[in-house]
Amino acid sequence: MRKILFGVIITLVVLFTFKYCDEKKEDKIVLQESSALIQKQIKNVGKLIVTEGHFSEVFNYKNSKEIFGEYFTSDKKALVVVNAEVTIAYDLSKIEFKIDEATKTLQIISIPKEEIKINPDLEYYDMQSDFLNPFEAQDYNAIKNTVKASLAKKIEASDLKANAKNRLISELSKFYILTNSLGWTLTYNDTTMTSLETFQNLKL
Repeated sequence: MRKILFGVIITLVVLFTFKYCDEKKEDKIVLQESSALIQKQIKNVGKLIVTEGHFSEVFNYKNSKEIFGEYFTSDKKALVVVNAEVTIAYDLSKIEFKIDEATKTLQIISIPKEEIKINPDLEYYDMQSDFLNPFEAQDYNAIKNTVKASLAKKIEASDLKANAKNRLISELSKFYILTNSLGWTLTYNDTTMTSLETFQNLKL
């Protein structure tokens, strides 16, 4: 009787051990599959997001040069029409992240800053100058720098950057949707993403 009881106990222990090992193996497989799926999603999202805008402006350029002190000046001026293409881009392939299978956490470490590119097309009209104060390369450089500075202020005052950020948040939200569906946790800057609305308050 004791031998039979002992045999039953041994059998149960063996079956429990196999079942426990199988469950652990299944858990590990699921974790690895989830981790691979998250990495695939990050790779899919890791693309260049570009928001484009167009700006037009007219500048009056004038430069005065003193000749023989303040008694005589030589002026030059021009009307400059500017048409500029502006792009704001986020290169999401530069996102730094960490996957922790033990805690089932996707941690976004850093998000790249936006890259603003201004490509102005300048057309010059009514250019006036004389022999003593002709147009030179430094004038064109000064005009271009002034144009870019003015356009940069216009970009800040426009909704272009806000639109670019909204597109960025839309892409980042895909991480939350995926991790949430897998029972994982998404964090950024020590903040746990608990809802899609949480992204709206992110300081990027």
